[in-house]
Amino acid sequence: MGGAGDVVRYIDGAERRARLALRHRLAPTARARTPEEVADALLALHGSDPSTVYLAVGARLADPSVTVRETDRALYRDRTLVRMHGMRHTVFVFPAGRTAVVHASTGLAVAARERASLLKDMAKAGAPDAAWLKEVEESTLAALGRLGQATAAELTREEPRLREQFVHSAGKSYEGVHSVSTRLLRVLGVEGKVVRGRPLGSWTSSQFRWALAPEHPELDEAVAQAELLRHWLTACGPATEADLKWWTGWRVTDVRRALAAIGARAVTLDEGTGYVVEGDVDPVAAPREPWAALLPALDPTAMGWQARDWFLAPEVRPALFDRSGNVGPTVWWDGRVVGTWAQRGDGEVVWRVLEPAGVGRDAEAAIAGEAERLRGWLGETRVTPRFRTAGEKELMGVRS
Repeated sequence: MGGAGDVVRYIDGAERRARLALRHRLAPTARARTPEEVADALLALHGSDPSTVYLAVGARLADPSVTVRETDRALYRDRTLVRMHGMRHTVFVFPAGRTAVVHASTGLAVAARERASLLKDMAKAGAPDAAWLKEVEESTLAALGRLGQATAAELTREEPRLREQFVHSAGKSYEGVHSVSTRLLRVLGVEGKVVRGRPLGSWTSSQFRWALAPEHPELDEAVAQAELLRHWLTACGPATEADLKWWTGWRVTDVRRALAAIGARAVTLDEGTGYVVEGDVDPVAAPREPWAALLPALDPTAMGWQARDWFLAPEVRPALFDRSGNVGPTVWWDGRVVGTWAQRGDGEVVWRVLEPAGVGRDAEAAIAGEAERLRGWLGETRVTPRFRTAGEKELMGVRS
């Protein structure tokens, strides 16, 4: 991570914003041709809200009119993109070639905890044991192999034992009844055995089918962590150790081991020491022209770092994040978050600048152009974020 005689270069906020504009495919000159190019550049697209994937892709395509068709192709026909569990127990969309890296680097430890938790809850409730659950699991995976893709309801028709229910947290204020299908499919997801398939209905639907996960090699955890970190720093470097720990969900010892394994180079940031991949220390010039973008809730750029002051003013935060820390729709101007946006029932894309000092007429014209660009490819589709924020709800006229 840098030798004793190395000169540690200072990278200021302006250069970090220049890197973001180019590497996250946000500046018009850097826009991508395909969803695969977008996912490869960003490493991962947040997939908890299905519409986030399409909106994040559309914001970065040179021709956004192909967003839905091409993203459907990549996800469901060619399967060059895969929607699966990843960092911090969150659903993401990854390039198919990186599923093995994600699974080994972040999924295995979470999977072990999830399975143990399910068995413990079932035992407390007097439900069948681990041997019974293993039989149901094998039968379910075999049924999914026959069907290709299936909803949980369709799988329960093939394997009726999935309907078995048990009481969770008996006697507690949050007591509830869980079905084996809900919990088991979640465990199989984090274990990398099944992935999210085609939705029921349009691309905005949160209901989906399950599919068998694509086959991939089993990798050593440390090797996979180093590879994941290398990809992420290529897209998001420089970043601090705290950023890396937060984004991956790893222990600090894992982060430091992976940084050493890839030969990461230390740099100085306003927040302290940061890191870039080897060979990425040289200055990066900003795009020739300032740029505007309308990014969706949970967009990977807005959610890419724990420390965000270099692109997001603290006074703007309350309107943009919900209580769980999920970011809502954001308006960007030349590398900074300056406001929020929403789509109303008539299809109009409305936006508001939250930056106290304003942004100027050129910026407002560019933002308006992006709003029309977004409305154009959305057509008759209406999108509402799964996680609502104060700023977005205010634009929609929704009372908190």
